Amino acid sequence: MSAAVDLAAVSVRRGATPIVHELSAHIAEASWFGVIGANGSGKTTLLRAVAGRLPIASGSCAIFGEETSRDRDARASAIGFAPPIERLPASLTARELLALAGDDPAIQLERNNALWEALGIGDLLAVQAGQCSSGMKQRAALALAFARPTRIAILDEPFNWLDPVAAFDTRAALAVLVEEGLTLITALHDLTTLCGFCEAGLVMTKGRVSLALDTPTLRAGREDAAGFERDLVAALR
Repeated sequence: MSAAVDLAAVSVRRGATPIVHELSAHIAEASWFGVIGANGSGKTTLLRAVAGRLPIASGSCAIFGEETSRDRDARASAIGFAPPIERLPASLTARELLALAGDDPAIQLERNNALWEALGIGDLLAVQAGQCSSGMKQRAALALAFARPTRIAILDEPFNWLDPVAAFDTRAALAVLVEEGLTLITALHDLTTLCGFCEAGLVMTKGRVSLALDTPTLRAGREDAAGFERDLVAALR
C-alpha cells in the first residue's frame, strides 16, 4: 500500500535537547495509524514535527512521495492538526476559530457534518473558548483539524476530556473518514482504539521505536487483550 507519510531516521530536538532519535515509520494512505507511549516518550514532539509545527533536525519526511523534511510550511499545509486546547484564544468563539482556520463554517458543516454532530459543534459555535470546559475545548480543537479539506490529519490523544458518548461517536465518525480515504495519525493511551480501529502503529520509548505494530499484531490484540497489554507494557518500560 502506498505511503501517505514515510519517515526515515527522523530526529527532532526541543531547543538543544534531542527528543526523537532516528525514528522510521511507513504510514499507509487511507489508514488509521496509532502512536502509543508513556508520558515523555516523545509522541507529541514527533507528531508536532510531522505536522510542521516543529522543525525536523535530520532524516526524511515524505508526504505522498514528496520530501518535506526541510519545509515546515509544506507539512503544515498538507496536514490537518488539532491544536492544544490550552492555546485556543480565550476571547474567540468556536465559530470565529473555525473561520480563521479554514473555510466558512457553513462549508465546514456541510463537509464535516457527521464529525460535527459527533462533537456537538453546533452547540459551541457562539461560545468563547475562555468560557468552555476542557471537554468543550477538545471538541472545538478536533473540529479545527478539519477546518479545511485535508487528506491527512494528526490528532494528539483526541479522546482526552471527552465523555464516553462523545468519544464513542467521535471514534465512529473518524473511522468513516478513514474508510473514505483519510489518513489519520493519532497519539493514544487507549488500547481499545488502538486494537479496534488502527491498521498499524508504533510504541515509543525515550524517543525511539520500541515496538512496531502491524495489522496482524493489532488484530491479535482483540483476541488476547491481556497478552497484548502485557507485551505492550513491556515495550513501554
